[in-house]
Parts: sequence; C-alpha cells; structure tokens
Amino acid sequence: MPSQDAQQPGRENLRAVAVGRNNWGVVGSEMGGRTAAVLYSIAGTCKHLTIDPWAHLRKALPGLVALGEEPTTEQLRDWLPDRWLLNRTRDRPTANSATQKSP
Repeated sequence: MPSQDAQQPGRENLRAVAVGRNNWGVVGSEMGGRTAAVLYSIAGTCKHLTIDPWAHLRKALPGLVALGEEPTTEQLRDWLPDRWLLNRTRDRPTANSATQKSP
C-alpha cells in the first residue's frame, strides 16, 4: 500500500475540485460556466507543465485578440500552454548560442 505522502498530490487535486464545486455553482450563466471551465483547464494545464498561469495569460490573451475574428485552428493551437511553452523555449537563445562567435 502506498504511503500517505505518495497519495498527497491526488488528495490536493480532489480538494481543489471539492472546494471549487461551491464556487462553480454561482458562475451566473451557461456561457459563464463554459468560460470558467476553459480558464480552469488552462490554469490546470499550466500548473501541470510548471508554467506560471498568469505569465501564459498575459501573453496569450493579447495574442489571441490579435488573431482577429476568424483564426485558424492551427493559430489557436499555438496559444495552448504546451505549444506556447515549446515555442517560447525554441525562440529563446541559449547561453551557448549567445557566447559563440559566428564565422
């Protein structure tokens, strides 16, 4: 049987769901509920990927607005937390590339 420490992450997740259940009952409307579900999902994915959810949203929300009225599916996917992290780390220069001189 696993130790109680090994079960702790699961318990924390269940606690968040139980506490949130009361809050989710007052979202105001069906559209509000959908919006809350999307934001909770994005925040949860960010936490799982060890991304600061606020850092992601500070970049993603203006980026999504800049896509205009009819963005493609691929344009939207680029702002999902996993793709955003991949693109961010790919675009960031590494310490080695900054110190290397070009021929």
